[in-house]
Amino acid sequence: MISTMTQDGLADHARAILQANLYLTLSTVGADGRPWTTPVYFAPAGDREFVWVSMTNARHSAHLAERPDVSLVIFDSTVRPYHGRAVYALGQAHEVPDDEVGGALEVYPRPGSGASSVTPDDVTGSSPYRLYRAIAEDLWVLCPREPGHPCRLHGVAADHRARVLPA
Repeated sequence: MISTMTQDGLADHARAILQANLYLTLSTVGADGRPWTTPVYFAPAGDREFVWVSMTNARHSAHLAERPDVSLVIFDSTVRPYHGRAVYALGQAHEVPDDEVGGALEVYPRPGSGASSVTPDDVTGSSPYRLYRAIAEDLWVLCPREPGHPCRLHGVAADHRARVLPA
């Protein structure tokens, strides 16, 4: 059974999901108003910042150059059905400016993930790749609960999102 959940517990739950998963699903919108979603390998930089590398000519990168608003989800696809664990966020994403690339590369790629190392030259200058950063303005988790039982925080016996308040 899941113990009594608090706002701090929700934040800890979100952190655990961010640390345990390597991919996020990024949703952008083009100039035509049509949505686009894509998985990207990412590294968290704190609780509300997400960093990834993409080609500048990727559709989502082109969308971000015009419209920085994003939604994203990080979820554990290894759990049994009806045992979902997910973090949802709304925010804005931008290409990391060249003078901030060094700081962003302190978290990207994740140590021990098996991803190739990235240098500033890999994501600046004439390289077709850039480092991107999303900052979550709002964050939720799929409220943890046992299937068929209400969650301990809200008493709801159905899947629902719970807002994670900033620390």
